[in-house]
Amino acid sequence: MPHRLPPCPYLPVAPPVMDARALTAHGEERDAEFYLTALTYAHYLWQHGFAARAILKLDRALLSNLRGDESILREWPLPYEAMAWFLRHTPPDVFIGNPRVHFQHLADRMNEPRREQRRWRTWACWAITRVVRSEFPADPKHAVIEPSAGLIAQKLTAHGVAGETELWQTILQSNKR
Repeated sequence: MPHRLPPCPYLPVAPPVMDARALTAHGEERDAEFYLTALTYAHYLWQHGFAARAILKLDRALLSNLRGDESILREWPLPYEAMAWFLRHTPPDVFIGNPRVHFQHLADRMNEPRREQRRWRTWACWAITRVVRSEFPADPKHAVIEPSAGLIAQKLTAHGVAGETELWQTILQSNKR
């Protein structure tokens, strides 16, 4: 039986019942409405004890097609802080997989649309994972050059939205032990 986990202060309140149909209802659109739904569904899954699945939905939110000027981002910024919070608050007996390997594989195998933006957001989450949960090992069978925080910041500045690099750097610094 899944755990009931505490609400994350960095995500919108989830309804009592929600499932994947909330995301599929958006069709191919990956806009601000999809973004909000992905954040909300991530929170729903988290509170119902599905930490690994909740992280996957935060991925979906981060990979949404946002220009940076959407009003939703003022209320619910890109979920780097929520990602760190999930990583920090997952109980030891709740399945989370290996987020470091997940992000490593996702970033290295990213495709279009907006490949570079999505790739560097994923590497940014990988860096957060390395800081918050340093015990997770890399995948030794996956030969990839792991980027430095400086390179991630450079690429987020080039491919992200206004203020994204600063948001990520603040969260990365505040989570260092």
